Amino acid sequence: MLKWRICDLDLKIPGSELEDCILQLNAELERRDIRFRPHFWLSSEWFSPDGVPGVAIPFFLAHPRLKKLEKAHMLDVEGGNRDWCIKLLRHETGHAIANAYQVHRRKQWREHFGSPTQAYPETYLPKPYSKRFVVHLNGWYAQSHPHEDWAETFAVWLKPNSDWRHRYRGWSALKKLRFVDALMTEIHDQPQRVRSRKFVEPVSKLRMTLGDYYAEKQATYIVETPDFYDRHMLRLFSNQAEHRQHETAARYLQRLRPEISEIISRWSYEYRYRVDQIIQVLIQRSERLKLHVAHDDPRLKLDTVACVTMLVMNHLNNGGFHVAL
Repeated sequence: MLKWRICDLDLKIPGSELEDCILQLNAELERRDIRFRPHFWLSSEWFSPDGVPGVAIPFFLAHPRLKKLEKAHMLDVEGGNRDWCIKLLRHETGHAIANAYQVHRRKQWREHFGSPTQAYPETYLPKPYSKRFVVHLNGWYAQSHPHEDWAETFAVWLKPNSDWRHRYRGWSALKKLRFVDALMTEIHDQPQRVRSRKFVEPVSKLRMTLGDYYAEKQATYIVETPDFYDRHMLRLFSNQAEHRQHETAARYLQRLRPEISEIISRWSYEYRYRVDQIIQVLIQRSERLKLHVAHDDPRLKLDTVACVTMLVMNHLNNGGFHVAL
């Protein structure tokens, strides 16, 4: 499969699992009496292009085999289950509505969310306990940029039975939700200003092979190998002769790798692939140092999880969460 070109896969939204998710999204818009409907197409990732009132969806969500391939290469599938897919559709629809009605040009929009012309950062460091932003997608994504703040706030507002008035009582983010509520009441039945049905980077134009796609995607998550990892490895494992008959540290880490990466990704909101890459660095360093397990017990497992978590958080503090443009 890795030799196949993406444009040759003959992928379509109709007939796929995505069709049902889009129907649910449209039902939620209907429930809010919103006239607007975004158009959808398959591309390389999730996005809503500037000036286009539509939503691009990753091609791999259109076929079960491609979802398995994504899982095998990236260890996770963004939007791979129904709930996750609907959350992402709500978020991207927020962007599409902003494009359709040009709401970001309003003075009140800028007062609530900030300058829409602010440059997108490559990374950002969120404040997990901030009450200025809603929490919808993982990674406190509303904090990354004013446009993302708007899209996340819209998504929370759109979700059925979200009870946002109670959930965000006492939060300054409640003012943004009230603004969205008032704005959508105003424009819900108005014709959209921008009517473009343009497809940006559609799947039919993606001429790269699946192998090239994953090589490029994985390259964005590569972790460098800092020497300071060594001292942490020496705290966890042993280089003493008396322990050489025990399991190697590399083998131990490899055995626990799936479990550790899943746990840390879930609690840190970091991409599982990047967590896995850090574990790979530790495996390589432990091999180079010829380390072995000194004591294989529950305490070592806890220490290992704590150590990898610390390294992941150190990585985040130095580089931050990456923004998906």
